[in-house]
Amino acid sequence: MSNEDDRIGIDELCALVNLPRRTVRYYIQERLVDRPAGAKRGAYYTKRHVEQLMTIRTWQRAGLSLERIRELVSDEGESSSPLPPPRQRRPGDVTLRTHVTLGPGVELVIDPQEAGLSAEAVRAVVRRAASLINEARKEDTER
Repeated sequence: MSNEDDRIGIDELCALVNLPRRTVRYYIQERLVDRPAGAKRGAYYTKRHVEQLMTIRTWQRAGLSLERIRELVSDEGESSSPLPPPRQRRPGDVTLRTHVTLGPGVELVIDPQEAGLSAEAVRAVVRRAASLINEARKEDTER
């Protein structure tokens, strides 16, 4: 089954994912991460635990709440995508959108979660859109 080399102790796990023990244990308690294999002092973690914790970190950086992450984990088990799939909207849901003014009369509205974009990708889209607006203005004044 599991090779001795695949076993990771709690301290090594915390160092790999750059999280304190308390946070890792909280995620396990909240069933966001699988319980360790073994028991008590013989408990150990695996690469799967590292992947689960890294996915949670990525989703949090993308702006997801622990509540939403809990839904994703319980709905789908393990996801291989660094970004979660968008949730079906229901009446009463509140969504957050990014509104970026690119210039007079030009606004870009992005729902990063629905678009499946990380914060870095949103910034890249905004930079490109601003560049396109500036180019269009230059071309327009040159005519």
